[in-house]
Amino acid sequence: MYSEWRSLHLVIQNDQGNTSVLHSYPENVGREVANAVVRPLGQALITSSVGSESILKTDKEVKWTMEVVCYGLTLPLDGDTVKYCVDVYTDWIMALVLPKDSIPLPVIKEPNLYVQSILKHLQNLFVPRPDPGSSQIRLCLQVLKAVQKLAHESTIMARETWEVLLLFLLQINDTLLAAPTVQGGIAENLAEKLIGVLFEVWLLACTRCFPTPPYWKTAKEMVANWRHHPAVVEQWSKVICALTSRLLRFTYGPSFPPFKIPDEDAGLIPLEMDNECVAQTWFRFLHMLSNPVDLSNPAIISSTPKFQEQFLNVSGMTQELNQYPCLKHLPQIFFRAMRGISCLVDAFLGISRPRSDSAPPTPVNRLSMPQSTATNTTPPHNRRHRAVTVNKVTMKTSTVTTAHASKVQHQPSSTSPLSSPNQTSSEPRPLPAPRRPKVNSILNLFGSWLFDAAFVHCKLHNGINRDSSMTAIATQASVEFRRKGSQMSTDTMASNPMFDASEFPDNYEAGRAEACGTLCRIFCSKKTGEEILPAYLSRFYMLLIQGLQIADFVCHPVLASVILNSPPLFCCDLKGIDVVVPYFISALETILPDRELSKFKIYVNPTELRRASINILLSLLPLPHHFGTIKSEVVLEGKFSNDESSAYDKPVTFLSLKLRLVNILIGALQTETDPNNTQMILGAMLNIVQDSALLEAIGCQMETNGGENNLFKSHSRTNSGISTASGGSTEPTTPDSERPAQALLRDYALHTDTAAGLLIRSIHLVTQRLNSQWRQDMSISLAALELLSGLAKVKVVVDPADRKRAISSVCSYIVYQCSRPAPLHSRDLHSMIVAAFQCLCVWLTEHPDMLDEKDCLKEVLEIVELGISGSKSKNSEQEVKYKGDKEPNPASMRVKDAAEATLTCIMQLLGAFPSPSGPASPCSLVNETTLIKYSRLPTINKHSFRYFVLDNSVILAMLEQPLGNEQNDSFPSVTVLIRGTSGRFAWAQQLCLLPRGAKANQKVSIKAHKEIFNLEMFSRNSTNTFVPEPRPAPKNDVGLKHTVKQRPFPEEVDKIPFVKADLSIPDLHEIVNQEVSNCL
Repeated sequence: MYSEWRSLHLVIQNDQGNTSVLHSYPENVGREVANAVVRPLGQALITSSVGSESILKTDKEVKWTMEVVCYGLTLPLDGDTVKYCVDVYTDWIMALVLPKDSIPLPVIKEPNLYVQSILKHLQNLFVPRPDPGSSQIRLCLQVLKAVQKLAHESTIMARETWEVLLLFLLQINDTLLAAPTVQGGIAENLAEKLIGVLFEVWLLACTRCFPTPPYWKTAKEMVANWRHHPAVVEQWSKVICALTSRLLRFTYGPSFPPFKIPDEDAGLIPLEMDNECVAQTWFRFLHMLSNPVDLSNPAIISSTPKFQEQFLNVSGMTQELNQYPCLKHLPQIFFRAMRGISCLVDAFLGISRPRSDSAPPTPVNRLSMPQSTATNTTPPHNRRHRAVTVNKVTMKTSTVTTAHASKVQHQPSSTSPLSSPNQTSSEPRPLPAPRRPKVNSILNLFGSWLFDAAFVHCKLHNGINRDSSMTAIATQASVEFRRKGSQMSTDTMASNPMFDASEFPDNYEAGRAEACGTLCRIFCSKKTGEEILPAYLSRFYMLLIQGLQIADFVCHPVLASVILNSPPLFCCDLKGIDVVVPYFISALETILPDRELSKFKIYVNPTELRRASINILLSLLPLPHHFGTIKSEVVLEGKFSNDESSAYDKPVTFLSLKLRLVNILIGALQTETDPNNTQMILGAMLNIVQDSALLEAIGCQMETNGGENNLFKSHSRTNSGISTASGGSTEPTTPDSERPAQALLRDYALHTDTAAGLLIRSIHLVTQRLNSQWRQDMSISLAALELLSGLAKVKVVVDPADRKRAISSVCSYIVYQCSRPAPLHSRDLHSMIVAAFQCLCVWLTEHPDMLDEKDCLKEVLEIVELGISGSKSKNSEQEVKYKGDKEPNPASMRVKDAAEATLTCIMQLLGAFPSPSGPASPCSLVNETTLIKYSRLPTINKHSFRYFVLDNSVILAMLEQPLGNEQNDSFPSVTVLIRGTSGRFAWAQQLCLLPRGAKANQKVSIKAHKEIFNLEMFSRNSTNTFVPEPRPAPKNDVGLKHTVKQRPFPEEVDKIPFVKADLSIPDLHEIVNQEVSNCL
């Protein structure tokens, strides 16, 4: 950016403005002169009253005195001379702010000229002394505060003075911060204040008189020499975030989500700075830190001139890199730099957190950074000023913690080491702003840094070309360094007990994880129809493949960061995103079935990690059904394997991944304890069962086709790659102790992915947990009951024992909830019982044949009785208690109503569902108007109905006339409309003294035969006409025959003698002759 401009670095080095004529004299002479001249001036400032004038009157006197003061600033701090010098100069530079009587008149007349000389002289104060103490720190702070006041309040400062002021601040910062840090030294104590004042004054200069390119180039070169100080990156992040907040305000308008920062940080940007100045300043400050990825390379950081000066010891032999403790802080500084860039990216995406103490949801390896300072828990752009005095013991402790990070990380941690308090909350992550910039635009700004940081210390295959042109890596040296992991030799690091050759590169995992998470959020913010450059996409997929490795190169912070920031990744329609599906599946096989996640607890909240993993799993489940036998492309075929003939990283079909996905889902359900996560898993389980059943029903399931069927059926727990890293390997890559998922999947994994197998496994898992772990949790119980209701509607042939298991488990669930102590009964508890009764109704309606089993019918009716009366009539150890002897005491009226609804379902719907009107209407659609409309008799009208009321709850509408259809008018008929709490029903009844049937010569179809005996009037076929049949002829050849004389009276009547009166009446046969018989 400044290649055509010259740097002022040599100008600063050759400037002799901070030397005095007294430097030509012996040291004792200069000291005596300075003590004698400066003391009266300093004491005059202390004892001066209002209106007292300075003793210096002429320009000559002032210049001579300044030569003495310049020399006095170089003296040791054992006396008051240096203090008097500082007091005099800090008083005189206020001539540009508010002239006072104590300031010499020549200085007041030409303030810019004199202040320029004073600033050059004050450089001597910041030269480190052999034995620095608190006095030098105090005096330096006094000068810095005076410079701050001068920059803020002066209105007459000329451009030349501004330029001298900027060079003065650059010079003193370079003097103290360029050299390797000495613990407890002045540089360590003043670093934050020095860099803070520099950036603050620089921003003011941008408003008053914008610095020319040589000044920007000089600042960029010098800041690159100070990056081994944490304060440099923190202050840079604070300033660039404040500028970004102002930039977004006028770039995207008020509708864009604001980037909220603390008021203290927002105050760094002058209010009078216009929009054009903000834009120019923002871009230049963004690149002032040079390439932040260099912070991961100690060789680059230690290649500055001040480091090189100390590389030579007294004997002329070079020292080793690990002799400088400041380089041990580079992992922390690298992470802070990546966190600052991450905040900028989130601001441009419009997903910045609403609270000022927030940070992007990215895992932080806190154990690889000092934990005793405030900078470890607050993002750099939100952290408030700390006290300048730093405890030496604290810094030593921090260094030891950093050096032994790898040893400490195995200790248990009681709290989740997240960088943001928002990580532990369950609030949803903000969505990207609709007016956000395109992905290419953001990557053009930050992509080169983020991609480089994402591959820091990655052990890639030798055949993979890490071309710097793809990510704009600064130098070939940095590429070679990152490829090798470190320029330090193993022998060198082994010689120092504070370093470990195998652990040193891992300390940069936090910064690398931050970069990976940021890139995932960028690509997840892609808009519909937006095009992304292929170079960015290919680099991103390489990042995902590397970050999702679970074999020898596993990096837990990076893996957690990628998972946490990629839930919507497969919903963004990225070109070629399917190539990383096997790698994501392998990562999910590591995370979801692991109950403890002990290796991730020190980085992230396990609940949040599992939730993000479940979201990714939900987006992967439809892929096998959608793509079928299509093979996924492979980016690095065999590159992570030394065996060229191995199946590692080979193309696989999407259908072959289904069983792995289902097994992950089952394993996640086995280990999940969070209610929200469990509900998501239950919903996913219902979807996968329904989809599988649907595809099987319509004949689109690919495994039914020949060879693919055999391949898929054999795709069991072993060869589906559950233990593999990228889908295809048949052997686990790590032992069981490293992969807790293996033992779990070995017990619960499915060996078939048919809809029936999924349904049975789902019923077993859900019913088992519904009556054990979940019965106390309302949200999970309701979700589980809803899942069981959905599974009941799946049209798959299942063994009756499995269906009975579902019904029995729901009954057991109701018994347990109703038997809980009275103090625990609440509205939520009763809601759970009502939901269980509704689930029971669904199962009975969908599978009415289950009540054909005596045990199942008995169990269901006992549960109904329990819900209505509050107790069962017969318990295991008690006698039968009849209904009349029981006192009704239901759990609640809601529970009683639900039980009665279940009883109504059993009595009215079973075997008659769905009704002729369809499953959407369980009640009859027939009413009086319909009967009148379709009646064939014109005499029927609305007055023909008679109405009755039963139990104040049932209305009967009776029509005692035939409708003129298939009913026989010769027999009494009645049509009844029953309206009650369970709905409306229509029944047609007819009194038949003889059996009804078809005519003897009429062939009755099976369908008509069924409709004959259906009492529902409109369920019959109106085309069939039924007529009475004659009485069947007796069969005399059946049974024993007895000859019996039929007598009108008993035999005893014949033994009674007749009297005359009896004989007076002749018998009938004596009277009736043939003629009379004919007449009769």
